[in-house]
Amino acid sequence: MSAVQRSILFSAAERYGGLLLFFASSAVLSRLLTPAEFGVYAVINAIIAVITASFQEFGGANYLIQKRDLSEQNVRTAFTITFCISLTVAVALILSTDMLVWFFKQDGLGRSMAISALSFALTPFSGVISALLRRDMAFGRLAICNLVANSIGAAVSIVLAIHHFSFMAPIWGGVASNLALTIVLIASSRSGRLFRPSFRGSSDVLKFGIYSGGISLINVFYNLAPQIFLARILDFASVGLYSRATAVTQVFDKLVGQVLGPVIMPAVFAETKAGGTLKHIYLEAASLLAVVQWPFLAFLAIMAHPIILIWLGPTWLEIVPLVQLLCIANLALFAACLSYPVLVAAGRVQDALISSLISLPPSLVLIFAASFVSVQAVAASALLALPFQAAVAIYFISRHLNIGPKDMLLAVWKAAIVTLSASAPAIFCSIMVEYSLLRPLTGLLLACFASAGGWLLCSIVVDHPFVPRLQLAAARLFSSTLLRFRAPAGRNAI
Repeated sequence: MSAVQRSILFSAAERYGGLLLFFASSAVLSRLLTPAEFGVYAVINAIIAVITASFQEFGGANYLIQKRDLSEQNVRTAFTITFCISLTVAVALILSTDMLVWFFKQDGLGRSMAISALSFALTPFSGVISALLRRDMAFGRLAICNLVANSIGAAVSIVLAIHHFSFMAPIWGGVASNLALTIVLIASSRSGRLFRPSFRGSSDVLKFGIYSGGISLINVFYNLAPQIFLARILDFASVGLYSRATAVTQVFDKLVGQVLGPVIMPAVFAETKAGGTLKHIYLEAASLLAVVQWPFLAFLAIMAHPIILIWLGPTWLEIVPLVQLLCIANLALFAACLSYPVLVAAGRVQDALISSLISLPPSLVLIFAASFVSVQAVAASALLALPFQAAVAIYFISRHLNIGPKDMLLAVWKAAIVTLSASAPAIFCSIMVEYSLLRPLTGLLLACFASAGGWLLCSIVVDHPFVPRLQLAAARLFSSTLLRFRAPAGRNAI
């Protein structure tokens, strides 16, 4: 098994373990917190995420991964810059809590922000070590550390929610998770010398950070802007509904995107060093992503009602139309996770920033206008915003990789046929559930098996490139399992 394949395997183990925790904790917390309480937490989380994105890329993971000749001095400088900016931002946030309380008209916001700011002192440590582990393809060790931290965070959130800590429960859970992650990563660190202060070569770190940090900031702000707008214009219940709908829609990202995300940039650089062309790498990856993402999002949109009812409970059925709208809009972003790594590999990180500056401000204006109408209008605005963003990103990539519309069409047409085939059984089961001919759980399980069968059968019929890879992975898994069972017998015979 190659280093990239092992990395994907370990990354998958981490993300799927985290996804199980996400499902379990979401199911419990959704029954312990009201939409309004979850909305307050979502706003706090959004503000913290936007602020973190504004400084984390100055010496963050992407700088450390893309640096061809990385020395201990580079790492120390990157850590020092990130730590200094992080502490400055934390102090500024604590001092501005009164202004945030006034802006959002929510008394508990100030104390919550101050507690959340504790994580800023931890992020530089965990961020640098995680980046080094990713650079070295040490995803097994990173997976264990993340799973331990996520488990602690989920447990703290649930226990505090049971004891009526309201929206403070997941906030304390997040701090506990960050603290646990920092402790286990430092314990596994190669050397404490990495955290000795240094500013030598800081210009190189800052030069990359300006572009990478700008891209991260504007994209994170765009993703979280609906929560901020809805909290100020409508109410926190609307924020809670939209945030939950977004979390449900992003299940695919947790299943696939976040598995591949940490691996994509190191893998792209490894493939190009081995002689692969970026054009081939991009089109092949886009084809593989489309055949998995499109059927998944289509299934989620069709079966949204029984999924929400079983997973989150009847309190959250109001988000069903929001989930459906967001699923349809997200079909356009099948290759979004490839854009930044491919442009960095092409030596055009500045184009990734330009692309975001072109596509995201108009999208933000659209979301802001929709916020004055309803939370449904905000979800519907994604039907225009996300395809526009995808088109701009693909345009910039096409310029540098010489990719035409015909190339993209040839890469994804099989995925479109597979999606239609996989959706037909789900539509039938959804109708049966709607007319009470099947129970929600029975209909959902039947739709899962039937759609999966339709997906696999159609993929084989159209000869999609994903099938040989699936067969190879299954063969390797079978061989590995067989060897494990035979090994004890062989040793005894000797």
